[in-house]
Amino acid sequence: MIKELTVVTAWQKALMHNNSSIPEVAIVDYGIGNLFSVKHACTQVGLKSEITSSKEKILESDAVILPGVGAFGDAMETLAKLDLIDTLKEAALSGKPFLGICLGMQLIMSESHEFGRHEGLGIFKGSVVRFDNPVDDKGRKLKVPHVGWNRIYKSRHPDTWKDTVLNELDDKDFMYFVHSFYVKPDNPDVVLSRSQYGNVEFCSSLNYKNIYACQFHPERSGSKGLQIYRNLLKIILDKRDAR
Repeated sequence: MIKELTVVTAWQKALMHNNSSIPEVAIVDYGIGNLFSVKHACTQVGLKSEITSSKEKILESDAVILPGVGAFGDAMETLAKLDLIDTLKEAALSGKPFLGICLGMQLIMSESHEFGRHEGLGIFKGSVVRFDNPVDDKGRKLKVPHVGWNRIYKSRHPDTWKDTVLNELDDKDFMYFVHSFYVKPDNPDVVLSRSQYGNVEFCSSLNYKNIYACQFHPERSGSKGLQIYRNLLKIILDKRDAR
């Protein structure tokens, strides 16, 4: 694991030698989430990142990561206090790569039903719902929250992960999850991967244009999770070259 995290490709080294060429990522700080784990993962793949709640830095960055753990309502309340709601919507609609992680994935939906009904960022239409008494194949009740390693499955065409943050990952790869709620997007075409927890199938990642989100924690998912950050770097660079 340590050896895998310290591998840096030749082109990533070239980027590091030219600091002005290193893509800059804003990791949104609203007091919730594995911020330093996300930052460490960014550093490992050659991304320059900053943990910030500055509207200017979020909008000026090459990409935005919205991480998070905890309660949906509390997170939205904090984002409102920081005056970041419109900023995050603007960043997502700007065309720059935008990645939501765990609670960050849930926050980009229209609403959540966690401890009441709460309005989300509304970047994707859909809701956030709790696991409803999941059971295994023998009818035994499963614990909620869903914690641990689980597989992700391709939800569409076999090439559906190409040119996305899941590029070069394999169908049925394992990722690390910690959550009691999951997203139900109105449009099934935005679902990038699905996962199974007992008898409940749920959306484990989604994508539309420049916007990506995953329910699992790539920064806690070993080399496979780190590949997602490498893919994010490639997406940023490809977008830069296309200008």
